[in-house]
Amino acid sequence: MSSGVGAATAPIGLLGGTFDPVHYGHLRLADDIRRALALDDVRLIPAGDPPHRNAPHAAAVDRLAMLELARDEFPQLAIDPREIRRGGKSYSVLTLEELRRENAARPLLWIVGADALLGLPRWHRWREIFDLAHLVVAARPGIALDAALPSALLPEWRSRLTVDPSRLRARPAGTIYRQDVTPQPISATAIRAELARGPDGVAAVRGLLPDSVLAYIDRNGLYRALTSPQDAT
Repeated sequence: MSSGVGAATAPIGLLGGTFDPVHYGHLRLADDIRRALALDDVRLIPAGDPPHRNAPHAAAVDRLAMLELARDEFPQLAIDPREIRRGGKSYSVLTLEELRRENAARPLLWIVGADALLGLPRWHRWREIFDLAHLVVAARPGIALDAALPSALLPEWRSRLTVDPSRLRARPAGTIYRQDVTPQPISATAIRAELARGPDGVAAVRGLLPDSVLAYIDRNGLYRALTSPQDAT
């Protein structure tokens, strides 16, 4: 009985993105945070229709298939396709509302990078996110984040920031926690641009994403139609 109670209140780590394609930057970030915060449940949530960037180049079915292949190397990570299945704009607040209805007592840890943090005030109903989840900010060691924060975000940062990770388990939502992670200078945009070059590009990105994912991309001819820098964003 006690193990069931523990599972019902254990934190859930959540990393959203287009994963277009998924690469080691995504996977190692999620796994680094899983290890650092001792999380048993970390989920990758691919966006269906991202509100703050262009539509994904690969179809949802392909992005999900690539994530499933990537899990062979990272079996501790789970895939949650709810944003694709829901349709419409993939607003984070809607996803967190769904998850909160399903997990009334469990802490939800919404993982964002430093760049995404700076853009948080542009998110749909962004202040409500703190009522639904904790914010875990993945940052490079030694980077001072507060100096670059937009003014709208500063009061939330100052009142909610903690250096005590136990607070992420003490309540379901409302805290900001910075987790330093190993830098992963890998860009999906750059990967797509290389893949558009053909065989030479495939060779150039080898090692930046799982071999199984790269083989899937090559087998299905993904990203070959990109012909301009604008197409490759």
